[in-house]
Parts: sequence; structure tokens; C-alpha cells
Amino acid sequence: MSRIAAVAPVLPAYVYTQSEISAELAPLITTVPARQAVMERMHAASGIGTRHTALPLERYRSLGTFRETNDIFIEVATDLAERALRSALDDAGLVASDIDFVLFTSVTGISAPSVDALLVSRLGLRSDVKRLPSYGLGCLAGAAGIARVHDYLEGHPAGVAVLISVELCSLTLQRDDATMANFVATGLFGDGAAAVVMVGDEHPRAAGPRVAATLSAIYPDTREVIGFNVGGSGFEIVLTPGVAEVIENNFPADVAAFLSAHGLTVDAVVWWVAHPGGPKVLEAFESSLEVPRSAFARSWACLDRVGNLSSAAVLHVLADTLALGSFEQGDPGLLFALGPGVSAEFVLLEWNA
Repeated sequence: MSRIAAVAPVLPAYVYTQSEISAELAPLITTVPARQAVMERMHAASGIGTRHTALPLERYRSLGTFRETNDIFIEVATDLAERALRSALDDAGLVASDIDFVLFTSVTGISAPSVDALLVSRLGLRSDVKRLPSYGLGCLAGAAGIARVHDYLEGHPAGVAVLISVELCSLTLQRDDATMANFVATGLFGDGAAAVVMVGDEHPRAAGPRVAATLSAIYPDTREVIGFNVGGSGFEIVLTPGVAEVIENNFPADVAAFLSAHGLTVDAVVWWVAHPGGPKVLEAFESSLEVPRSAFARSWACLDRVGNLSSAAVLHVLADTLALGSFEQGDPGLLFALGPGVSAEFVLLEWNA
């Protein structure tokens, strides 16, 4: 098994209310007043109060080519990743040279060398550190990243491994795209990052919640439900109402079978770390699993405070849970997220103070 030693969420300095963001973006998306009004109503119904952005809000008026926005992504993402990892290492009582394995994930920008490589000299990671940059998992990658780091530590029980997630969703802005998918995306996604430090069970600092088991799932015939199309202007969102249907059709059986394999039921889960994908996503989680809204209170609060941070979102909820949770030793928790594919990742956790 492995332990989650520390989780450090970070956010860009620029923060705006949902109404401020809507007022700024609406004229960039459509010049038709009636369509602007529709977009603003959708944003207001998102359950989001504030969001952080990589740049000052007015800078999005003049963003140019995909190359320009991606260059900004590399600069800002590397800074946020450094902040997050430094903070997580401090909290875990470790230093950069202790790290054996790094998994970096983002779906909102690309870089070669990857952002994790850029951190090696900045932070003083060892030159022989193992690295695995990931692209394409989308919102799933926070949960999947914990699971894959756990897999590494299963084979290296005395090791230290980290997950770094950075998502700068605002830089994927598609101007003059008055589709419903873009209306939803511009009102839902925020910018943020997180780092998770994990250690094997034989590490001297093996403390924190234990990863007991993981489950991966990919659902057939759902390719067109959620994702990105890459065009001349960058990443064009694919987002349909079918996400909730996929959850309703698949989560009850998958979660029940996963928990049953470990002697548990849904009712036995004491703490939940659900990806705050949006109001309809959280409602579908609640409905399909037949749990009360209060079970996902931290997810709803995170959505209100920062929006959907893609892969970093579930890690922010995890950080809130670790900071605020007052559970009993061994209490089971379930962390999960959904992403393109459509795919899902489930992580069974055990509380360890």
C-alpha cells in the first residue's frame, strides 16, 4: 500500500466573481445581445461564486495564437507547479532530492521538455528522478494520478513519489464560438494546480491516509461525450449533457462491485472526495449512488470557490478533506473522478491521522 503524506493546492493570484467573468467574456464569444444574455444566465446558474485566472481578466481580449497562449501556459504552469510541490514537500517534511518518481498531468497545455523536467533544476530534484508526463486524461487525471503513483509505490515500498497537476483552462478560451458547449465551459472551468506527495508503506515517514485499492473504468461508445478537439485556435471543448447519463448508467454497478470486493457497501463509506465537475455532474453522482447532498459538501464548496479545475479539482477537494476531516482511524473513503473516454477512476482510501 501507499500513503498520502501531503496535498498542496495552489491558485493563480487573479480572482474574479462569476458575474465579472461573464461580463468580460460574453462580448468575446458572441456579438448578439440575446446570445450574450443566454450565456450570462447559464454562468449564473453554475453554482460558482468566484474563479481564478492565469492572467488579468482584461488580457483575454487580446490573446493571440495558440502558440502565444501555450507559451503563457508553460511559464505560468511551471511557476504554479513549483509553488505546489514546494508546499507539499514542506508539509510532508521532505525535500526535493527525496523524490524518486514524478507524475505530471495537464490537459490545457503542452510542453517539450515537459513541465516536470523544467522543475528538476528549479527545485533540485535528482538527475535520476523517474518522470512520467501525462496528457489527455482531463478531469480524470487527479484521481488516476493518485492511482498510478500508488502503483509505482507498490513496487517501491520505501520510495517517495509525487503527483503534480496544473490546469489553466482560461487559456483554452475560444473566441467567437457561440456553441452551448463553449457557453458552459466558459462559465465552469477555472485555473489552479495541486501537488500530492505519497510514500510507500516502508518509508520512515509513512503517515497519512492509506490508498487501499484502485479501479479504472472506460465506458464504450462515449467518445463524443466529453473532450477536446484540437484546431487552429487551440483546444475546442467537447461537452454534452450525456455526461450525467453515463454516470447514472455506470456508477451504481461499478462502485458497488468495487466496494464489495473489499468487504464494503456504499453505506459504509464515511468520507467522499468527489470530482466537482459541475452541478449536473455532482447531482448525478448523488442520484446514482443514492447518497445525500451533504456527502459531497466539500465538493460543492470547492466548485463555488474556484470552479471546475479539471484534473486539479478533486485534489483541492482532497486537500480540504485532509484539513477539515475529523474521522476515526481506518474509516473508509472513496475518491473518484470522470474524464474523456468516457472513463472513470476510483480510489479506496483508509483514514489515518
